[in-house]
Amino acid sequence: MKTFGLIGYPLSQSFSQKYFTNKFNDESIEGRYLNFPIESIKEFPELINHHPYIGGLNVTIPYKEEVMQFLDELDPIAEEAGAVNVIKFDWSNPEKPILKGYNSDIIGFTNSIKPFIKAHHKKALILGTGGAAKAVGFALKGMGISYQFVSRTPKGENQITYNSLNQEVMIENTVIINTTPLGMYGDMNAKPAIPYEFCGEQHLFFDLIYNPEVTAFLKAAQEQGAAIKNGLEMLHLQAEAAWDIWNS
Repeated sequence: MKTFGLIGYPLSQSFSQKYFTNKFNDESIEGRYLNFPIESIKEFPELINHHPYIGGLNVTIPYKEEVMQFLDELDPIAEEAGAVNVIKFDWSNPEKPILKGYNSDIIGFTNSIKPFIKAHHKKALILGTGGAAKAVGFALKGMGISYQFVSRTPKGENQITYNSLNQEVMIENTVIINTTPLGMYGDMNAKPAIPYEFCGEQHLFFDLIYNPEVTAFLKAAQEQGAAIKNGLEMLHLQAEAAWDIWNS
């Protein structure tokens, strides 16, 4: 039986296990999908040793960048983006698999947001700086949209602070993407601290969170007249892209 799974921590809100379990049942695929919550990325090699013949893994918070050090190969797109959320296992050598990293977040995000992009959407703010944020940045670059990361502790010339988000900055950047966990189920009233009052009908807000369906971030934007989109379709698209990678 083919075995696939997800590494991250914590995994209480995991989308992938239910999605792939349903897929296997619906399509009569002999496979299983397991969650592997590891408290440290240092546990990754031991995990591989204890679960031989894994066909592939998804990677979620907080290991999309840290896991790269344990991989044998990187897809050029994942390498350039600086983040991995899919690992393919090559067991041609039964004693030691070859692990190759990919990024299906880029595919999922691009195909999910593209129908909503209009001519005036030329600049974006990406809230957060983790692995998902890097995938979003790579995708925006591919669509010809310039972007800046917004962080509580900015590092580098393309990162700014939340305190710098004044009226001028908000009006100039008409695409706002939340890649932080703020607003997830369990803390649904939380939202990134940005001046929503400076947004309007020209803005597009995208939240990588899908549960709840309308996060506090999206609700605040919607109240200002902005277009909104949650991360559920992106998750479906990236999951199918991961499946294609594992079976290519």
